[in-house]
Amino acid sequence: MPNIKQQKKRIRLAERQTLSNRQVKSSLKTLFKKLEANVGEGNGDEAAKLAVELGSKIDKAAAKGVIHRNAASRRKSRVAHTLARLGG
Repeated sequence: MPNIKQQKKRIRLAERQTLSNRQVKSSLKTLFKKLEANVGEGNGDEAAKLAVELGSKIDKAAAKGVIHRNAASRRKSRVAHTLARLGG
């Protein structure tokens, strides 16, 4: 356990940031699961809306540093591939 005041503060800050980051990552996973479910059912309109929303949230997470920019790019690619499954 640190005995330096600044380090105690950094630990408290890291706990808050970890919680926030976990919530963002969880919401991304939930949206992706909803997208896959809609694609599986053949709901094209709803799937397209979810894909746009998911792309926006992925970009925002990458901008805030929650996920790495390469990971964001990979996830957006997976969203596009999942949406493309609907067409063919």
